[in-house]
Amino acid sequence: MQQALKLAVKGLGQVEPNPAVGAVIVKNGRIIGKGWHRKFGGPHAEINALANCKKRGNNPKGATMFVTLEPCCHYGKTGPCTDTIIAAKLKKVVVATIDPSKHANGKGIRQLRKAGIKVDVGLCKNEAMVLNAPFLKFAKTGKTWVTLKWAQSIDGKLAWTKSKWISCEESRQDAHNLRTRVGAILVGINTVLKDDPLLTPRPDTGKKPIRIVLDNHLRIPLNCRLLATTVDAPVLIVTREKTLRTKAKKVKQITSRGAELISCPQKSNLQFLLGKLSKHGIGHLLVEGGPTVIGSFLKENLADEIVVYIAPMVLGKEGDKNIGISPIDNNVQMHYLNIKRIGDDIKIDGLTKNGLKAAGIPEDRL
Repeated sequence: MQQALKLAVKGLGQVEPNPAVGAVIVKNGRIIGKGWHRKFGGPHAEINALANCKKRGNNPKGATMFVTLEPCCHYGKTGPCTDTIIAAKLKKVVVATIDPSKHANGKGIRQLRKAGIKVDVGLCKNEAMVLNAPFLKFAKTGKTWVTLKWAQSIDGKLAWTKSKWISCEESRQDAHNLRTRVGAILVGINTVLKDDPLLTPRPDTGKKPIRIVLDNHLRIPLNCRLLATTVDAPVLIVTREKTLRTKAKKVKQITSRGAELISCPQKSNLQFLLGKLSKHGIGHLLVEGGPTVIGSFLKENLADEIVVYIAPMVLGKEGDKNIGISPIDNNVQMHYLNIKRIGDDIKIDGLTKNGLKAAGIPEDRL
């Protein structure tokens, strides 16, 4: 199952909004086939693992399949994996975790058992759930998973007066890889005014996340790169109802460039926005804003996951803008931590209690 989990990771950034799944087939104590879900709309991990058996000249009859998520039993972009598993005459299937989607939720497991295949559930369950936490939250609750991402110095500064970047080039590429996993990317207007970002994954993988700007007073420049590229990827500007009325000319100029505007109540803008995204099927939001935006999500307890890149520098007076929350009033504990070196930086990512609860993942033992 550990090998199946490692295979599943290879699909991250390619399969979303579907889950990342890996499968390994074992017979007589030997791996005879393995596969993973490689691309959205393509064959699932179980099908690829069985195809790998055939390619190797191995017969899967009587073998055991280890798979990180319950095999599907419905028709979607592909046929049911359960039918193929039954036809291959496997003896046993070991499933890490159940798929809580309405079309699954144990149905695939019941179908396999009805066909005489032994099914065990729960091996490496927590690891499998953490891997697909955004998918699990949306499947269980219909609500958008929120990932906060920022880069900082060792002394906690998010801005450097001498450079546009704090993180190293390798960290910035890793952040682009994170963009390929999400349905929308959000920043505040200050980030647009300062950096004029594109907010697209690079290199271009064909993914088109919605680019969202929080802009209460419509300060967005008409010549910015976001408004110049609405044909390439959607742009959504979130503002206030009053602003739409008082800046009708600017509204017309923005919409003529292909961007969409929505108004939120003056209070609880973020909650309102997340509700809108959920209704439109956006399962994963990446927040890349500055300290004000990041702090707002933390203050309102809306973060499910946090990703931080820490650069090996102490900026002191050359740094600016810590996250504006009180650690005493807003303590955010991270669980299932991953800590790794990327270039010269250290990347720390983990799930919040909100994320664990929403995805149905048990707390880890710290």
